[in-house]
Amino acid sequence: MDFLTQTSTLQWLLIIASSVIFFILAPYAKDVETFFKAQHRGKKPSMVMLTGSLIISWIFAKSITNAANLGLAFGLVGGVAYAGYYLSFAVAGIVIYQLRVQGGFESIHHFLSSKFGKSAVNVFSILISFRLFNEVWSNTMVIGTYFGDMGTTAYYAAIIVFTLLTLAYTLKGGLSSSIFTDAIQIVLFSILLVIILGVIFTEPDVQVGEMFTSGTWSMELGLNLFFAAILQSFSYPFHDPVLTDRGFISSPRITRKSFLWAAVLGAICIVLFSLVGVYAQQAGLEGQAAVEVAKKLGVVLLLIINFIMITSAASTLDSTFSSFSKMLTIDLNLGKTVSFGRIMMVIVAVLGTIPVFLDAEILSATTISGTMVIGLTPVFLLWKMDAPKISYFLSVIAGLFFGVLLIFELFPEQLIHTSGKYSLLLWINFYGIIVSFILFLIPTCFKK
Repeated sequence: MDFLTQTSTLQWLLIIASSVIFFILAPYAKDVETFFKAQHRGKKPSMVMLTGSLIISWIFAKSITNAANLGLAFGLVGGVAYAGYYLSFAVAGIVIYQLRVQGGFESIHHFLSSKFGKSAVNVFSILISFRLFNEVWSNTMVIGTYFGDMGTTAYYAAIIVFTLLTLAYTLKGGLSSSIFTDAIQIVLFSILLVIILGVIFTEPDVQVGEMFTSGTWSMELGLNLFFAAILQSFSYPFHDPVLTDRGFISSPRITRKSFLWAAVLGAICIVLFSLVGVYAQQAGLEGQAAVEVAKKLGVVLLLIINFIMITSAASTLDSTFSSFSKMLTIDLNLGKTVSFGRIMMVIVAVLGTIPVFLDAEILSATTISGTMVIGLTPVFLLWKMDAPKISYFLSVIAGLFFGVLLIFELFPEQLIHTSGKYSLLLWINFYGIIVSFILFLIPTCFKK
């Protein structure tokens, strides 16, 4: 009987028990304000609730798995590189504050429809639907790996059961359920992270000082990804309704504070979790860093890491269901009722699970979708500019074009000025953003 089989019963209990508890505690939403805007007895989420929700909804299973694997590959530099994506919170917080206070807009869809028309909204909705589908499979796949190897019955069973249980409590309260359970999940995540690092730091032969100085600060060994993440952070947050929906549910001032705090605290959490991968590197482990470290340090730590994955994956999954539901019901005005919103949740749960059976790559869910939306950079950074509708479409199409170049690796090597992993990602984003700005501004010049 192998290691995973010995602990599978306890792992199943963790998934089922946590989901049942969330279902019992989650508020029941009867109206649109509660289900789609997370209002509880007429009150909007506080700064603490909103900040915690932002952090845990982005510290998803996919993220901490990637952080650990990058720590294994590049040392602490890998964790810092991935934490670069958390600049997204600061960018989104500042821009959304301006959109609300200076522009009077009530959502991202409201801004786009007012500025660029219904067609722009339809294109944008397709982009974020792609993002939301990615969030479902890329997080549930992580859970599956703790129950069995990819492709096994146990692997698929864990994914399906986890998805259904998370869907159940989200159907009950919508975004209210998501925000409420996020508060519990961020506390659990913090406690479990401290326990995991405490175990690792007290292991014999572990040099804690060396862990914090591990890696080489070079483009080839991590900084390619860091700078790519920084570049993507100026567009990435705006195609993620899990993040932007939370930008319109509290007052503008509280929202801006929450987003700025989330940028700092979220980045710190990611860097700290990457130390799991740094430990794996020191121990000479290979494969999925978090899984291999859990196996090495025993059943208890495996269950703790498994639980932290369940917690973080559930927080993202329930937010994904809520955001997809709100987009179709409220933003696109297709249904208008809570019942319609619940049906949309079921649909995204089913469709988002299909890629699990197609052996998709987890990290690609972040890097590729992030590149395909770089055309949104000038749209939001230059939102005050009186740009014609064609500017929006030219810029967005340019981003999609460079995303396709990344997928099929068709970018000219002569334009790649660094070597090592993620060099292609970096330079495609660099040139893609420049082209997007040019194409966005050219029609504006002609208009004047």
